[in-house]
Amino acid sequence: MTQLQFNLDLEVLKDSVLNSDIDAVVKSAIVLVLNEFMEKERDDYLHAASYERSAARRDYRNGYYERELIMSIGKIQLKVPRTRDGEFSTTVFEKYARCDQALVISMLEMVINGVSTRKVTQIVEQLCGKSVSKSFVSSLTLKLDPIVNDWAKRPLNVKYYPYLFVDAMYIKVREHHKVVSKAVYIATAITDKGQREILGLSIDHAENYESWSRFLQQLKSRGLQSPKLVISDAHQGLQKAIQREFLGTSWQRCNVHFKRNIIEKLPKKDSADIRMMIKRVFEAITVENIRTFKNELMTQFGNNSKYEKALTIFDEGFEDTIQYMNYPVNMRPHIRSTNSLERLNQEVRRRERVIRIFPNTQSAFRLVGAVLMEYQESVYSTKSIRRC
Repeated sequence: MTQLQFNLDLEVLKDSVLNSDIDAVVKSAIVLVLNEFMEKERDDYLHAASYERSAARRDYRNGYYERELIMSIGKIQLKVPRTRDGEFSTTVFEKYARCDQALVISMLEMVINGVSTRKVTQIVEQLCGKSVSKSFVSSLTLKLDPIVNDWAKRPLNVKYYPYLFVDAMYIKVREHHKVVSKAVYIATAITDKGQREILGLSIDHAENYESWSRFLQQLKSRGLQSPKLVISDAHQGLQKAIQREFLGTSWQRCNVHFKRNIIEKLPKKDSADIRMMIKRVFEAITVENIRTFKNELMTQFGNNSKYEKALTIFDEGFEDTIQYMNYPVNMRPHIRSTNSLERLNQEVRRRERVIRIFPNTQSAFRLVGAVLMEYQESVYSTKSIRRC
């Protein structure tokens, strides 16, 4: 390895130490070192030191030009040596190009983590002493497009997913000079190895049968096989789409949503007994017990008119809400509700709330997709359910 001998101008460094803050001291030292490094590189390229006569000389010096380099300490100004033939090129910028890339990646991470573009520009200016426009930050996020698109189109036929969770949330998007509401469809699953995965994402105009069918067809086109069980809320369009797209698949109505729907129809006063009975039903550990407790509840309260609406919901949705009882005991807590997907939606909502209104659908897809990828990597990849 070449040994470099630096002849640094210590007077310049001394002046920086005495008259500037520590950031300026560090910057000055790095500028001196890198300038001297590039000077040595040019000497090696020419096969001759300054003012040296040599038969091996390959070219002559041709002054300097200035160039900025953004590093973790901020922006520095370097004097880059030149040669007459223009063939000399320093390696300094190649070695430190990753600093520029790290800055870009950091800016992208800030955006994904819910930091507004205005705050990102302020942070970059504080770190680097260099201002960037909000439009520049926004344009950087375009770098996420190919990454998110590849992830959203990846094949699903390499694994089997026996349990599929689907849900939708709403966001605001600017479209044709108006702010409109759009549905974000998200699908997660549990593999036959007990690992959770985020399978897909789609954004559509509304939550209805046609849009749910398109989303499920998209998953199937990527190789998704019919699962054993689909877990969701009781949206009628979704139920119909599941029946059509996944023949032979059972549907599990979210247990939490179902109980909430029943409780909402109960009177707030004098309903402690029926509430306790409802809780008892869904805490049963066998199919036989859960059906027995359900029949006892209907017998005891079925003729009471003030419970009529609640018991109608309970009776009509009961079978769809206990489908999880047909699967292994260790899986039941994980497949009886969409709670895991609800937590994921909350994380998306936390990041989305900073933006409030997306400028277009693609920007929404980009951000939500990036959040889902990050969540998969940081949360789902580190946890697993006991094998099915």
